[in-house]
Amino acid sequence: MSQQAPTPSARQTELLEAAYRYALAHGLTDLSLRPLAEAIGSSPRVLLFLFESKDGLLRALLARARADELALLDRAGRPDGPTGLGPAVERIWTWLAAEEHRPLLRLWAEAYTRSLVQPDGPWAGFARATVEDWLGVLAGFQPPSERGSAAGATRRTLALAVLRGALLDLLATDDERRLTGAVAHQLALLHDDHAAGGGDAE
Repeated sequence: MSQQAPTPSARQTELLEAAYRYALAHGLTDLSLRPLAEAIGSSPRVLLFLFESKDGLLRALLARARADELALLDRAGRPDGPTGLGPAVERIWTWLAAEEHRPLLRLWAEAYTRSLVQPDGPWAGFARATVEDWLGVLAGFQPPSERGSAAGATRRTLALAVLRGALLDLLATDDERRLTGAVAHQLALLHDDHAAGGGDAE
């Protein structure tokens, strides 16, 4: 019988939220316990006691960032309920392109990259898990008849590739106007291909 993780204490939750805000501002790559602890009103000893190790703290921060990203993506695509893949992707891109979301998305990009080049340790599985997260969100906007088909999987995979490619370009260049035009163009092609295939209208 599997054991459930113990419920975090109020102090652990409080410090995790403070550490998460610190990570959004400073990143995770060069995270050091001493300056982090000082910034959030704690000590390295307390952080090590609560999270067992620096890697344990990093894993908790990555889980927190992943949950935040997934919740915000889902909310960005669902202001009025399910509307189809195309309109949902358009709204998600609008959210991704907003300046106020750059800290979270830079943190995501940092963790995603580290997961690819350092597949062990606290980063293990992060990139693959977020791919599955995003595909799951996108699948939720597809009609049931499309969602379970091979063509539906292809369409949401293409939509994800466009969103992630545009996001990485945006983080590198801040050229929102060019990228928004490119995303809109690709969505039009995606819609035309769907219509030509006789799928459900969006």
